[in-house]
Amino acid sequence: MKKTKLLLLCFSFLCLVTSCNKKKLTEVVEVPLPTAEEKFIIGSPNDVEANEGAFELIKLPYAYDAISPEIEAGTMQLHYSKHYLNYTNSLNKAIKDSDFEDLSIEELLRKSIPDSLNIKNNAGGYYNHSLFFECIGPKSGGKPKDTLAIAINRDFGSLDGFKNQFKNAANRVFGSGWAWLIVDNSGKLKVTTTANQDNPLMPGADVPGKPILALDVWEHAYYLEYQNSRKNYIEAFFNIINWNIVGEKYEAAIKKE
Repeated sequence: MKKTKLLLLCFSFLCLVTSCNKKKLTEVVEVPLPTAEEKFIIGSPNDVEANEGAFELIKLPYAYDAISPEIEAGTMQLHYSKHYLNYTNSLNKAIKDSDFEDLSIEELLRKSIPDSLNIKNNAGGYYNHSLFFECIGPKSGGKPKDTLAIAINRDFGSLDGFKNQFKNAANRVFGSGWAWLIVDNSGKLKVTTTANQDNPLMPGADVPGKPILALDVWEHAYYLEYQNSRKNYIEAFFNIINWNIVGEKYEAAIKKE
């Protein structure tokens, strides 16, 4: 009899505990997860400034989200305000109080600087990104005009011929690097690539010349939206090329030849 009472008492206690736990569970308030906007606040490129030095960031004449969906705002902000800014600040620091402070970026790149890999990498990173951001923009794409269009037809057979050659070259870059449209020393348009932050202005370039269009194929330029599909990123790039700017750079390059 005592055992029976004891069992009933234990059973009642278990029921009471279970009931209390259920009440506690029903009283839990669910906290919503932060939205993507809360996790990553999109700022303005106008708020980004390099440290004082010889070189400044080029100012973007468009907002970070202006060329979406080809490149999303988050990628643009990280690319411009982190990667590009870091190359700029690092270059200014590397050449501070040296003779290099008085050179233009192209003059600096054309110099052979022994034992200065730090200067070379940061000068390349600064120049390459400056050109990349200059040559893209909203309401762009389409076709080149005037003398640039004539030169593309002359040197590549057609605009499609250029696009195919450029896309193939960009896709073949192993690891990190750049794809370029350049004016070579004879005034001819050529497509070439470089690794890391090298570019065709540097001594020892495989195909030397004056760059007029640059495509960044480092993963930081596209991974947030395209992941491992560099091919799709390269295809999308042609929708945001500002051919007016590229044409101006071509005109300037052939005048110097």
